[in-house]
Amino acid sequence: MNKKHTDILIVGVGLAGIVAAITAAKSGKNITIITKTKSLVSGNTPWAQGGIVFKGLQDSPEKLKKDIMHAGAGHCWEEAVNHLCKNGAQLVQDILIDTLGVKFDKEKDDVTLKRVSEGAHSDARVIYNQDKTGSSIHEAALNYLQTLENVTIVTNHTAIDLLTFSHHSTESTDIYKKPACFGVMVLNNQTNQVFPMLASKTILATGGLGQIFLHTTNPKEATGDGIAMAWRAGARCFNLHYVQFHPTALYHPSGRFLISEALRGEGAKLVNASGNEFMHSYHDMGALAPRDVVSRAIHMEMIKDDADCMFLDLSHKASDWINNRFPTIYNYCLNKGIDITKEAIPVVPAAHYSCGGIGVNLVGKTSLKRLYAIGEIACSGLHGANRLASTSLLECVVWGYFAGQDSIEDKDDADYFPPMHNWKQGTDTIDKARLAQEWLSIKNTMWNLAGLMRSQDKLHSAMHILRNLQSDVEQLYQKSQLDPNIIALRNGAQTALALIASATEARESCGTHYVEG
Repeated sequence: MNKKHTDILIVGVGLAGIVAAITAAKSGKNITIITKTKSLVSGNTPWAQGGIVFKGLQDSPEKLKKDIMHAGAGHCWEEAVNHLCKNGAQLVQDILIDTLGVKFDKEKDDVTLKRVSEGAHSDARVIYNQDKTGSSIHEAALNYLQTLENVTIVTNHTAIDLLTFSHHSTESTDIYKKPACFGVMVLNNQTNQVFPMLASKTILATGGLGQIFLHTTNPKEATGDGIAMAWRAGARCFNLHYVQFHPTALYHPSGRFLISEALRGEGAKLVNASGNEFMHSYHDMGALAPRDVVSRAIHMEMIKDDADCMFLDLSHKASDWINNRFPTIYNYCLNKGIDITKEAIPVVPAAHYSCGGIGVNLVGKTSLKRLYAIGEIACSGLHGANRLASTSLLECVVWGYFAGQDSIEDKDDADYFPPMHNWKQGTDTIDKARLAQEWLSIKNTMWNLAGLMRSQDKLHSAMHILRNLQSDVEQLYQKSQLDPNIIALRNGAQTALALIASATEARESCGTHYVEG
C-alpha cells in the first residue's frame, strides 16, 4: 500500500482551510490540501452573499459580543465569543484586506468601507462586495494560496476516514495511547486508488451538512463528511441539533437559491400573496428578527394561508440601485423569469448553516490529539443555539488563523506513525438508483421529521428510519467498490443519524431548535 506523507493535511478548500494553510505556510512546513471536487471553487464560502462582520463606525467588541450572545439564545461559550470579538476585526484587516487584497465596497470617498446592518445586529458593521462577498473573498484567497511553494493542492480526492491508533494501528498496545489522528485514508476519484495520507497534524475544514435536508441553500458537496468521519473516529461532537434554516431561499421549480439577508437589511419587506407584511406580528424587529424567528414565521404564514411560499419585496427601491447592489441575485432571478426590480421574490426557508459540529477549543483542537476542525464543521461554541448573521466567514478567518498557528507546533507526539493493515474494499458495482433512493429517504426524513418544527414523536420516527437506513448503507459501503457517491451517502446517513440523536436529547426549544407543543 503506497503511503504519502505531509506535515499538515487540510481537508477542504473553503475560507477556513485556506486561512489555516496560509498561516501555517509561513513556518516552511509542507502543507497538503485535498478536496473531493474537481474545482477549487467549492464549499459554502463562494456562495456567501451578504458580507462579513468587521466593525461599525461607532461599534465596540462589547456591542458585538452582546449581539452574538443574544442571537445564540444564551447558549454561547463566552470565551469563544470574547476570542472572536477581540481578534476578528484585526484579522479581517490583516488577512483579507492587507494580505489577500479583497475588494470590499467603498463609499464615494473611495476610502471608507461601506457597512450595512443585518438581522439582530445593533450596528452597521457588515462589510461586503455587492452580493458576492464570499465569491470575492474565495477568489482572492485561492489566488494567494496558489503562490505558496510549500502548499500542495490536490483536487478530485475524497477523504474516506480519519486514521487513528484505535482503528488502524496494527500495534496492539497503541490502544493505550491517548486517542489521536495521524492522517486520512483517501480515494483518488479518477483512478479509484485508495491510499493513506499520513500527517503530523490534520485539519478538517469540510464545511456544512445541508444536503441531508430536502431544501437547502448549500452546494451539492455539503454532505456532512467531516462530522461523519469525526463521529466514527470517536471525536466529541455536540450541538448538532442547532441547524439554522435561512428564511429566504428562492422558491422555484429548478431548486432553491439563497436570497441574502442583506436584502432585508437594505429594506426588503416580507409579505404574503396579498402584499401584506406580517413579521411585526411575530417579533418587534420585524423582518430583521433572528433567522429562526423569521423562518418559523414564514412557515406559519404558509400553513395559515395554505400557500407554497411567501414573498420578499424590494421593488420599492430604484431599479439601478438594485442592479448595482445585488447583481448576482438580480441576474439569477431574471434568468428564472423574475424581475426583482418590478415584482416580489417567492421565498421559503431552507437548511442553511450548522451551528453545531465537532467540539473544538479556541485554536480549533478537537478531543483527538493532532486533529483540528475549523469553519462550519466545527462547534467552537461561538454561535450557541443560533448564529448571528455574517459571523460565519469571520469565524473561518479567526479559527483558521489560530489553528494554522497552533498546528505548526511540534507537540502531541506528532512524529509517530504506526504500522497499518493493507486496505481492503468490496467488489460489487454500485446501483445508482439505490443511491438516489437512499438519499431521498434521508432528505425527506430530515425535512419532514427533523426540520423547522420538531417533536419527540417525529424525532423517534426519524431515529427508527435512519438507524435502519444507516445500517443498510454501511453494509452497501463495505461490499462495494468505492467511489465518491457511496462515500458521500455513507457520510450523509451517519451525519443525519447523529443529528437526530442530538435533537432527541434536547427536549426544550432553544434558538434554531424548535420543539412543538
